[in-house]
Amino acid sequence: MDPLSDVFGLLQVKAVLSARFEAGGDWAVHFAPQPQIKFGAALRGSCWLTLHGGEPCRLEAGDTYLMTNCPTYVLASDPSQPPVDGSALYASAEGNAVHYIGNDTVLLAGSFLFDESNVALLMDVLPALIHIPADNPASKVLRETLHLLDDELGAHRMGTSIVTSRLGDILLIQALRAYVASRAPAGWLGALGDPKIGKALRLMHADVRQNWRVGELAASDGMSRSDFARKFKDCVGLPPLDYLIRWRMHLARDALRKGDKSVAAIASSIGYSSEGAFGNAFKRIFGRAPKRYWARLEDLDRAAETTPGMSRSVG
Repeated sequence: MDPLSDVFGLLQVKAVLSARFEAGGDWAVHFAPQPQIKFGAALRGSCWLTLHGGEPCRLEAGDTYLMTNCPTYVLASDPSQPPVDGSALYASAEGNAVHYIGNDTVLLAGSFLFDESNVALLMDVLPALIHIPADNPASKVLRETLHLLDDELGAHRMGTSIVTSRLGDILLIQALRAYVASRAPAGWLGALGDPKIGKALRLMHADVRQNWRVGELAASDGMSRSDFARKFKDCVGLPPLDYLIRWRMHLARDALRKGDKSVAAIASSIGYSSEGAFGNAFKRIFGRAPKRYWARLEDLDRAAETTPGMSRSVG
């Protein structure tokens, strides 16, 4: 798999929540901060999107946007319009649609719910707002996916939760492709668009057990060791082998959560011949030795069985 597919495998999109929003005339709606990835698209009409502390962003019909860990924000017909509380509107809505004053503007908006333990892998490399205009080459496919999602959410057919989850995966990946194609974002996501560093990332992800050396990765790109190491850190934010260790540890943590392999087997599966060396690397990244991490998961599972609503999360 390529690195983006690998990361999505760990993210585990658990659900996609979505609703239509229709408004007309003079209107403005205020929304509270959201510690998640939200998406939206203007299906008809136009409006303004303003994040707290930011400049207003004009949304035209066909535009798509993503917001990451977004602060307070306002959707409005005019940025100067005083807003009403959006949570109250949605609380009183019937079904998957919110109607406010009219229907000159129609938005489809929602959020992705991820397994919390690995969501930082993606959220840490995304800006607060990604705006994909209607004239972006990716917008046609994004709109088609959004219309499918809108139709699925409104039809209440059997299997809707599975279909919406898969459409959510497609929607998010398409939006990220459009974002990377239009600029060079920070971190591993932006590095995938670099011909040389992207190739090195794909090599490491394709064979995580391999005892990769910086010189070997540099040679595969036709670069000197020093030039490659410098460019990799500039693009990704970490030296090559630090990135590899962190990715291995994320895979190990996911395997520990699944609970179907011993610590020794997990260590071997990601390239460690020594369980001790693996344990030291794991503790350096996550603050706990693997066996203590596993024991903590078991404690949380037992507690969750007796405490309704408790989540299984140790970071």
